[in-house]
Order: sequence, then C-alpha cells, then structure tokens
Amino acid sequence: SPTLIYCPPLFLCRSNKSPWICLTCSSVHCGRYVNGHAKKHYEEAQVSLANHKKTEKQEKIQHTVCMDCSSYSTYCYRCDDFVHLQNLENSAFAADRQRKRKLLEDSSLNSKLLKINGSTTALCATGLRNLGNTCFMNAILQSLSNIQQFCCYFKELPAVELRNGKTAGRRTYHTRSQGDNSISLVEEFRKTLCALWQGSQTAFSPESLFYVVWKIMPNFRGYQQQDAHEFMRYLLDHLHLELQGGFNGVSRSVILQENSGLSGGSRCCINGTSTVVTAIFGGILQNEVNCLICGTESRKFDPFLDLSLDIPSHFRNKRKNQENGPMCTLPDCLRSFTDLEELDETELYMCHKCKKKQKSTKKFWIQKLPKVLCLHLKRFHWTAYLRNKVDTYVEFPLRGLDMKCYLLEPENSGPESCLYDLAAVVVHHGSGVGSGHYTAYATHEGRWFHFNDSTVTLTDEETVVKAKAYILFYVDRQAKSASDKL
Repeated sequence: SPTLIYCPPLFLCRSNKSPWICLTCSSVHCGRYVNGHAKKHYEEAQVSLANHKKTEKQEKIQHTVCMDCSSYSTYCYRCDDFVHLQNLENSAFAADRQRKRKLLEDSSLNSKLLKINGSTTALCATGLRNLGNTCFMNAILQSLSNIQQFCCYFKELPAVELRNGKTAGRRTYHTRSQGDNSISLVEEFRKTLCALWQGSQTAFSPESLFYVVWKIMPNFRGYQQQDAHEFMRYLLDHLHLELQGGFNGVSRSVILQENSGLSGGSRCCINGTSTVVTAIFGGILQNEVNCLICGTESRKFDPFLDLSLDIPSHFRNKRKNQENGPMCTLPDCLRSFTDLEELDETELYMCHKCKKKQKSTKKFWIQKLPKVLCLHLKRFHWTAYLRNKVDTYVEFPLRGLDMKCYLLEPENSGPESCLYDLAAVVVHHGSGVGSGHYTAYATHEGRWFHFNDSTVTLTDEETVVKAKAYILFYVDRQAKSASDKL
C-alpha cells in the first residue's frame, strides 16, 4: 500500500475571500490573491515529500492543483499558472455554477432596476469581482471604462483569438506552454472593457487581466493593498509600450491615424511614437528654472499623462477646531503646483553660466492640455517612520474646470477650449496606502454611478461632490462634444 503523505493542517485565517480547495486532499485555504495559504499548503506538502523516500505513487501526489470555489478556475502551483479543464463545461461543477448564477441574477434583478421618467429600466453597469485586495485595480478600470473616447478605441480593436488545437476559442487563461510572447495586456484590457456596460447582472472577474499584470508588472505581485495611482501609471505606460508594436500585422500607429477623433495635431509623444494613451492623456509642461545669482533662465518641456498636486500645507495642517475656516479647492492645488517657488538647499540648480550649483526658482506652465486631464492629489506622504495620509477634503467642480490661467499662452485658446467636465473620481477610504479600500464614482450617459468592486449603485451629484477625491478624471468639453458627434 502507498505510504501516506503528510497533509498540513488547515491554516487559521480570518479572511473569507476567495477560498481555494486542494484537489488532492480537499483542504480549503485562502487563495493566491489573499494571504497565500493555499500556496503555503503546497509548499508544506513539497517539504513532506522530500522527507520520504519517493516512489512512483508519491510523485503523483503533490498537492499542486487548487480550484477557486467561487469562480471554479483552476491553478497549478507547480506550473505557477492557471490551467484549463476541457470537460469543465459538462461537469457537475459547471451545472451547479449555472444554478447559482441563475439564483443570483433573479435575486439581484430587483435591486438593479430603477425608474427614469416613470418607466422602469435595468441598471446596465457591471461590477468587478475583488480577487483579494484588488480594489485599487477595479477602481481604475471602472474609471477608465467611463472615458468614452479611450474606452471605445480598445473595444473596437479586433480580438486576438487563442488557437491551440482542440481548445481553440475555448481557452480562458494563458498557459505556460504558450510562452510569454502570447501574453497581451492590450487584449486582456480590451476584454475587460467589453465585459463592462453590457447589462450583466453578475460581476465580471478580471482574473485573466490580473494574471497578465502579475506577469509584466512585478511590483503588483502579492496579496497586499497597492496604490491606485501607481497602478494607473504602470497600466497606461505598459499599454502605451505594447500599442507601439504591431496588431495582427497592422501598425497601431496606422490604426491611430485612421481614427478621425485622434488627429495628429492633438497627439503628444512619450517614449516613442504616439498611441491612444498619449493622444487622450498626453499633455506637455514647460519647466522654467531661474538662477537667483546671475538670472540665467533654463526652459525644458516635459510630457505628462497626469499631474500630481500637493494639498497646500496650510490646509493640510488645519486642526479640527479650525474646520470652519477656508476650504481647500482644486484650483488651490493647481495654483500651488504652478506658482513660482524657490528651490531649497537640497535642490540647488546647476547653472551653466555660473558653472556651479546655485539657488534658483522654479515655475511650471502647461504648454499643451490633454483631452483627458488626470489630476492626482498627493494624499500620502512619508514621515520619519511611516507613510501618512492627508485626509483634507478638497472641493472640486463637476463641470467647468477652467484651465486657461495655467496655460503658457492662454491668448491662443478659444473661449471654451480650456473647460473640463468631471468624468470619474477615485476615492481612497481608510488611513494608509497599504490598507483601506478604493472605490470610484463615474458618470455614464448623464447618470452617476458608484463602483464598489462587485457592487454598482446609482448615486447623485450631491454624493459625488462630498467625496474626498484621490484621482480625478476631467474630459475636455470641446473634445467630448466632437466625439459625441462622431
């Protein structure tokens, strides 16, 4: 009879998110997106195997394969990859899954109905499942899905079909045998955007996208909470890099040029040729530095995808008994960003005329505004020992944010060319960057929605303006009007 292999005891874990079942011994642990106890179970089993003389029977029993009890996706720790069960569609698991989905659809339907002008209509927004501290990703994805011109570009791209013999058209996940060359962030991003706003009554699980994120963005591997702004920058940068390549034999730059809404004159190049990322989010800053000793002026133009704004210190340090004082506004933060400032001793400017580092002043001007202005409020800052959160409320307009006074040449702008309307806002709830929770508000077809992972609710403007914004997405009013006419 085969020697029994030691099976580690069930880990005590407070999390009830994403339970994974070992398909060898049926023990249940939290999955790879939470505290990693399923992986710990696999590693403990490997140690146990090493302590026994290996036989042919024992080689087969290694506790390597787990199944997510919520989504029935299957993962192999030995391959460090998702695997596809070809007969899953005909299994009892699939039938049970269909029954549960039907019950969920029936029970959630009433909560997904709302009245508009006296008639009842279904709530068309779709939530995103939290895979274990992935609210930072969900909030960004929901926000970007409501940037109409940006979202439509990806949704209209042709799909990349995964073909591999008998599994053609049915594979859900990439496998190691396909190699990393087949991994496409653009394709998984496209699939995710297509899954949203289709009226599905059940939340969409972005597992395949998150898998690609793990592969190409090592900073986001693990189960801890991440910074939503940092994720957004990495996501846009990697989409931009991948879009500079070819797509089904057609250059993406050609596809971009053929899109009448993204004309060449409106584009800004960041790290090479222009893409939809730079065409929508790309702007240009002029950085002026003046030597205080000889008066030499240095100018430099810097492309940007978003602007990170400090919350002025006199608002940041306001005590509780001063809450009735002046309220911090978004223009206050913009002025703080663009105002002339004297650089401190740690930022001395190397003056080419003086031939040494000198005291200097710095000022930013916006040389070119983007179609979508992304503003990041610096709510997290480092102290001597930890990273604190600035919880100050910043008042922001829903409509008519005027950016003309921050332009380098405002006289060359039309009367409404610098007006922006809010499309989405990401909010961080909690006290620290490594903890807390992210949600997003976004407007779609004139209605405001609150996206809280798998839960999507209709909300109103009064609720949105009270939010303590972390990232704000403003759409140029003229660009929006032009895209609406297309």
